[in-house]
Amino acid sequence: MNAIDPGPIWPVECHPSGERWTLVLHRDLAHPPAKVWAALTEPGQLARWAPYLADRDLGRTGAATLTMIDGEHTEDLPATVQRAEPPHLLVYTWGEDLLRWELAATATGTRLTLRHTMADRTWVPKVAAGWQLCLVVAERLLDGDPVPPIRGDEAKNHGWAALDAAYSRELDIPDIPTP
Repeated sequence: MNAIDPGPIWPVECHPSGERWTLVLHRDLAHPPAKVWAALTEPGQLARWAPYLADRDLGRTGAATLTMIDGEHTEDLPATVQRAEPPHLLVYTWGEDLLRWELAATATGTRLTLRHTMADRTWVPKVAAGWQLCLVVAERLLDGDPVPPIRGDEAKNHGWAALDAAYSRELDIPDIPTP
C-alpha cells in the first residue's frame, strides 16, 4: 500500500479528567451525520478504517468486544456502549479508555468531535496521531475512495512518528519514544 498523506495536525486539546486525561480532536467532514454515524457504528464499515473490529453494531447500548489488530496479532478488549443517540452521540468504553463521538450537522456536512479519555497523559499525542491516520482512512471511505485500514505498527509507514511529535509540541507533552 502506498503511504497515506495525513496532512497537518488537526485542532486538538488535552484536559484533565480526574486522574485521567481526555484528548479532544475535531474534524469537519463533507458528509451528513447519518453517513458518519454509520461509519462509526456498523461493523462492516469499522473494519475498513478503525484500529479494531467490532463484534456487533455499536449503534445500541450494551456489551461488545472490540478486537485490536496489529499485523498478525489481535487482542480482544471488552467494550460497553453507554450511550447511542443516532446520529449525534456515541459513548463507549474500550478496555480502560472511554470514547465519546459527537456529530453536529454543519452547512457542509458534519463536525466530528472525538473525546478519548485515557489514564496516561504521555499517550495523548500518540493516540491523537493514531486517530488522525484512522480518520483519514475513514474520510476516504466516506468519500467513495477507500484505502486499506492503517493499524498498529503499520502506522509508522504513514507519518505516525511525525504526527506524534507535532501533537507532542502542540499539547506541550514530552514525546516519549515507543518500543
